[in-house]
Amino acid sequence: MDYTCTTAKTSSAFPSFAMEQDPECTAERELSEAASTIATFSITDEEQSQPKAEISCELSKENPEKDNLQDSKASLSPNSSMTTKELQEYWRNEKSQCRQVKLLFEIPSTRIVEHQWSKYVMYKIIILQTGSFDSSKSVIERRYSDFEKLHRNLLEDFSEEMEDMTFPKKALTGNFTDEIINERKLAFKDYLRLLYSMKYIRRSKKFIDFLTKPELQEAYGCLRGGQYNKALEILLEVIGLQERLTRGNPAATVPTLCAIVVCHKDLGNAASAFEYGEKALSHLCMRSSHRYYIPLLEAMITLAYELGKDFLSLQEKLEEWKAKKDPVRVFSLKELAVREYVK
Repeated sequence: MDYTCTTAKTSSAFPSFAMEQDPECTAERELSEAASTIATFSITDEEQSQPKAEISCELSKENPEKDNLQDSKASLSPNSSMTTKELQEYWRNEKSQCRQVKLLFEIPSTRIVEHQWSKYVMYKIIILQTGSFDSSKSVIERRYSDFEKLHRNLLEDFSEEMEDMTFPKKALTGNFTDEIINERKLAFKDYLRLLYSMKYIRRSKKFIDFLTKPELQEAYGCLRGGQYNKALEILLEVIGLQERLTRGNPAATVPTLCAIVVCHKDLGNAASAFEYGEKALSHLCMRSSHRYYIPLLEAMITLAYELGKDFLSLQEKLEEWKAKKDPVRVFSLKELAVREYVK
């Protein structure tokens, strides 16, 4: 079955580009040995040819090293110790990751921020997912210097891909006129769309950090300060966008999911904490060496016991891990979470 992504329309500030497709995602043969009831699947993506434009951005040829930028460990083989239920969940996640997710970027409005010694424009960015019944959207704000820093950082790794890409220059005067602000709104919208159309860039940590890191830093700051309701509000906003951006590498969302678990747990919402903990644990079913694996298991055992759920299978996994590893001090889930984004 082929999944084709339509070309995003851009304004005259930047050329139009065809969206590249995710690489071939094929289930591995070990599946038939582990559970005969689960069928392998194969999804082939067709690369669309780029349209001609006055300003062209020539994408580089396939490069295995760059292809592994963000999701080098996305394709993992199931092992024989997994139960049938775990295998079904594993392949369900694998299959869902192969579906193309297309994001659209809009900048509908701006606001001018003035401090005693500074003045700047904040651009409101709305990020929408298309081709889905999911109507949720993500809303963030960034200033000119944030875009400028992103451009500079991406040039370090993707100079060839971005060699023909222009960036709105800062004017000596008139930066706060309606004309300049509106021009930049359109330019930044097309800039984000163009970056997202390039597979290696949209998967890069620098691009994902631009869209999520400021909010995550604020959320973890609230968590460390005991402001769990505020932290939870921000984390729940970020996790949706994070999941869309890291579709090929779901383990990248585990720290955020675990922070949500910590917030719910400290707010006395054991059932919600367990729900998000299960989701995080499903992303780590093949990654028992992940730094969050054992702290999460221990937290889930406590929550399962509190909720009257089966905790013996979780306890078995914990004992199995301890039998294979030398005794080491393991941080609790909360101790691990509060260490994220500490400057």
